[in-house]
Amino acid sequence: STWGSQHRAFSHRSASKMAQLRVQASNIQNDFIYLSHNRKVPKRMSSIMEMKEIFLSADAVCFDVDSTVIKEEGIDELAKFCGVGDAVAEMTRRAMGGSVTFKAALTARLGLIRPSYEQVQKLISEHPPQLTPGIRELVSRLHQRGVQVFLISGGFQSIVEHVASQLNIPTANIYANRLKFYFNGEYAGFDETQPTAESGGKGQVISYLKEQFQFKKVVMIGDGATDMEACPPADCFIGFGGNVVRKQVKEKAKWYITHFDELLKELEER
Repeated sequence: STWGSQHRAFSHRSASKMAQLRVQASNIQNDFIYLSHNRKVPKRMSSIMEMKEIFLSADAVCFDVDSTVIKEEGIDELAKFCGVGDAVAEMTRRAMGGSVTFKAALTARLGLIRPSYEQVQKLISEHPPQLTPGIRELVSRLHQRGVQVFLISGGFQSIVEHVASQLNIPTANIYANRLKFYFNGEYAGFDETQPTAESGGKGQVISYLKEQFQFKKVVMIGDGATDMEACPPADCFIGFGGNVVRKQVKEKAKWYITHFDELLKELEER
């Protein structure tokens, strides 16, 4: 009958409309992501919010040292102190930008500087590294929360130890490069077996820490390409541009900050 055909057509249109609405509803649902505290947020915001969740629940936070925890690049300061500052600073820029392997850059720079044991000690006593504003408070707050803090650096153990002592970070929590000297104090190279002596080394350290201490969430914070490539195995990377902005890191980091107060604020709000 005519009524029957109209009814079937109407039913078909209704079913089609309902299917369309379901697809729209599904698409809307897909634009949101649920976080652990059951708040719905647009997906475009989810990336940074997920990073913040990881930071707030981290049981270990690892910091780069040069141009992150301290204002300077330790190797550049050592080069200036030894009279070859400009040439070495250019090599550092290339290494941090990721255009040469870290070990190749480190070998070339130290080959130019050839620092003696005495020069390294004099640098530390006469030109001690300057802490980046806010780092002392941030590390202290992390310690209060029971978070383990590590320094993972392509810089040198003796300089990093000086920095760690100011932040109440135990020497055992330092992973850095070790200079070698002859018995008369002259430069004899560096320990090439240290993971921090090569590209990918910081990631190796983080993998070791996770395995050794069973950390569930590890955060890496730093200014350079070698820091960013440590995530993964780090669960979250926070790019830091408070002392120097590395273009590659600023463009690729999901979470990029220019002052440690931004992280302190996150900790204080929760």
